[in-house]
Amino acid sequence: MDIHQRITQAFVDSIETKQLSVEVLTPEIARAAEAIRDSLLNNGKVMACGNGGSAGDAQHFSAELLNRFEMERPALPAIALTTDSSTLTSIGNDYHFNQIFSKQVRGLGNPQDILIAISTSGNSENVNEAVKAAHEIGMRVIGLSGKDGGSMAPLLSSDDIEIRVPSTSTCRIQEVHIVVIHCLCDLIDNLLFGS
Repeated sequence: MDIHQRITQAFVDSIETKQLSVEVLTPEIARAAEAIRDSLLNNGKVMACGNGGSAGDAQHFSAELLNRFEMERPALPAIALTTDSSTLTSIGNDYHFNQIFSKQVRGLGNPQDILIAISTSGNSENVNEAVKAAHEIGMRVIGLSGKDGGSMAPLLSSDDIEIRVPSTSTCRIQEVHIVVIHCLCDLIDNLLFGS
């Protein structure tokens, strides 16, 4: 396969994964947007976490809410738990890396808040510890995953929302996660401020 064929195949694979995802994920994306809207209307905030590319997605989502997505509107309260290097390294050093998000959830979270837990495999220990911490506080969780949902799937309660991309490819899952994040931003703006 030459370089042009590889590029074409990457686009084809991405399109196919998105087409498979739209039918499966649409109801859960809608539920997630409504849950975030309800949280924000109840003086809650959104906290997001993930590792690597998923950390970037958590930061992307937080930035879109705090600043703006595609319409001018007031800032919405959101925190990416991935950005404070002093907090992350002190928790990792003094305790364990798997607690870098859960300690922040326990310190900053309230029952009316929402945790966005992002893990392409669903097997990220520190993300799953954050899910457990959110439940201890009484927070709802929106889990973004892929593959078979990993060890995150059984942690999610009936009040939580699982957005599991129907793919086993990490890069395809990440591509759909970005579409999901943009859908959520658009729906949140529309639900809170109109089109």
